[in-house]
Amino acid sequence: MNLYEAIFLRQSVRQFSMTPVPPEVLSRIGTFYEQTAPLFPGIHTEIGITENTEGRHLLTGFFGIQAPYYLTFYSEIRDRAEMNAGYICEQLSLYMMTLGLGSCFIGNAVLRGAPQEREGKHLVIVMAFGLPKGPLLRRAGEAKRLPTRELCVFKDQPTHWMTQVIEAARLAPSWQNSQPWRFVVVGSRIHIFSKKDAMDRPKKWMEFSFGVMFSHIAVASEELWLEVDLIRLENVSQKNFRNNQYVLSAIVESHMLGEDSAFPSGSGT
Repeated sequence: MNLYEAIFLRQSVRQFSMTPVPPEVLSRIGTFYEQTAPLFPGIHTEIGITENTEGRHLLTGFFGIQAPYYLTFYSEIRDRAEMNAGYICEQLSLYMMTLGLGSCFIGNAVLRGAPQEREGKHLVIVMAFGLPKGPLLRRAGEAKRLPTRELCVFKDQPTHWMTQVIEAARLAPSWQNSQPWRFVVVGSRIHIFSKKDAMDRPKKWMEFSFGVMFSHIAVASEELWLEVDLIRLENVSQKNFRNNQYVLSAIVESHMLGEDSAFPSGSGT
């Protein structure tokens, strides 16, 4: 299983076996983090891993999940730092699945023994992880997500690879499964919006959720041999939308023979 395949099978695991995993597996998680490019370069982050196989570390929060390991993710306080954190953390979650480990994001959690701040970086989120007590994977089609027709408008007949990218984005987990994103696809461009009513929810977790979704676009694009750039287009941002707020655009290009449908620079939206 690779990261792309994990997108379609991932589920949040909340019940864990307290069995230790080999140290080399934990080391591989750290190496993967070091090799994962951030969404926004220049935002400094770091992770910590706390072993809890004997159940000595107490996690408090809305979900007091008892797990053999907790990953703590720290970041500088910068514009869109939470979005950057979601982008990296979801890839860590997908990678853990490829190692046979389940995971779950735990917001607003306090882990005894783990500092809230590290060298100027603040704790963004805690991830519980380890060997699952039940199923690691969900069955195909079990994800409780809105259908594509409710999330996306296609202005043109989409290519096969574009529908695959949108499907990966659709399956992204979000805060309280709110699925705050909406997409408008024009050729090779995915204009990404947030529902305006979503802005009434905690900004931190909305941004984190969008980072998770952007990671699915990036992972799918890499799997399908596509190039993707996330940019903010002024000609879109200056428009007034009744129900949605513009976030970013993904420019997705295929260089496979006969499949490059990218617009020339500056043509349309």
